[in-house]
Amino acid sequence: MRAFKRVTRRRPVLRDRIERTLRQLTEDPFHPSLRSHKLKGELAGAWACSVDYDVRILFELVQNRATGEDEILLLTLGSHSEVY
Repeated sequence: MRAFKRVTRRRPVLRDRIERTLRQLTEDPFHPSLRSHKLKGELAGAWACSVDYDVRILFELVQNRATGEDEILLLTLGSHSEVY
């Protein structure tokens, strides 16, 4: 993901935290530590979770047509002002 490279190049200390957040997101996208919330307006249908105070991951929950299982589609990653 290009956004991951961009963010970690500017703030290398976030690399481990982003990776931990992504692992938690795959295990339970609604774990309280992620502070996941549904977005409104132009981003309606998407969700956001927190990496830290300012950095967010935007994603969608989609259904895999072949298996019928829910999957996470990563949209972007960045600071609050970058992703909203």
